[in-house]
Amino acid sequence: MLPPLEQIPAEIAAVADYERFAQERIAPGAWAYLNGGAGDEWTMAENVAAFARQPLRARVLRSMQGASTRINLLGCDLAAPILMAPTAFQTLAHPDGELASVLAAGATETCMVVSTQASIPLEDIAAAAHGPLWFQLYIQPDREFTERLVRRAEAAGYRALVVTVDAPVNGVRNVEARASFALPPNVRAVNLDGMRLPPPGDAGALLFGTPLLESAPDWADLDWLRKITRLPIVLKGIVDPDDARAALDAGADGLIVSNHGGRVLDGVPAAIDLLPGVADAVAGRVPVLMDGGVRRGIDVLRALALGADAVLVGRPFVHALATAGALGVAHAIRVLRAELELAMALTGCVNVAAIDRGVLI
Repeated sequence: MLPPLEQIPAEIAAVADYERFAQERIAPGAWAYLNGGAGDEWTMAENVAAFARQPLRARVLRSMQGASTRINLLGCDLAAPILMAPTAFQTLAHPDGELASVLAAGATETCMVVSTQASIPLEDIAAAAHGPLWFQLYIQPDREFTERLVRRAEAAGYRALVVTVDAPVNGVRNVEARASFALPPNVRAVNLDGMRLPPPGDAGALLFGTPLLESAPDWADLDWLRKITRLPIVLKGIVDPDDARAALDAGADGLIVSNHGGRVLDGVPAAIDLLPGVADAVAGRVPVLMDGGVRRGIDVLRALALGADAVLVGRPFVHALATAGALGVAHAIRVLRAELELAMALTGCVNVAAIDRGVLI
């Protein structure tokens, strides 16, 4: 494997260009884990392809005086409606892992969502931060341990909890689900150290009836979480309008339309195709974000036009991290922002609030 680069190659002009450089710097098993999808990977491919089915409406002679991409999201002032999605085990991509990513986030005024399965302790990441952090939470079978995780995030200064709800059996066995991959000895989910695992259960059981599924979270757990934390709760993995309405009834402070990057259930439509239904159901009552397939600044514009308040980006930032560490991630963020600014200028949108479905044909 090649070492990380110390400067950005001239041939990297878009975030997708990082993929080739990253693959040369990540071990084959880790590459398959980080970049794989569920089933036949149809959903994973659709996440990217579906953006091209949303053509843009160019406009001319619009005043762009005072143009800006800045937003305020749940009290966090951000340079652009682009966040760093929670991605596990970032030391698989670069020795500095999440510490490099959080450095890039601070340098670009970007919110990083730190994974429960980070390979660096959540407190160490927060200590290195120079901007707002959110903490992604899997509600574990060990609810007492889950509460301790929440308390740690609060004490470290995280500004919101992002509760992943679309992978009820992935919170503990995310890695084991990809049978061909095992974490190297120096990489582990350090924030889960000391957690009690559920008993193995019946050796003949597949999934139904296993202790892991029996202890999977439900709506009652969201009510429990709401009672034990003062932090805003954002539910990640909402793709159905009925679930969106149920989430609002349960007190969610925000939603993320996400199919988990196509890593959980194959056959689910692209996140961008699911976004309008959820956004319409929410009707502006709480922020709606989306992740899955964002590769260009014009994709950010499309998502905002269809009802998102912001997007999250995952794999491309990991590729940038593997290629050139914090410098690569910061560069990738700036590339997306530059593309977004150009797209806004050419569609006549002076700020994020001006982006609506009229941007699309």
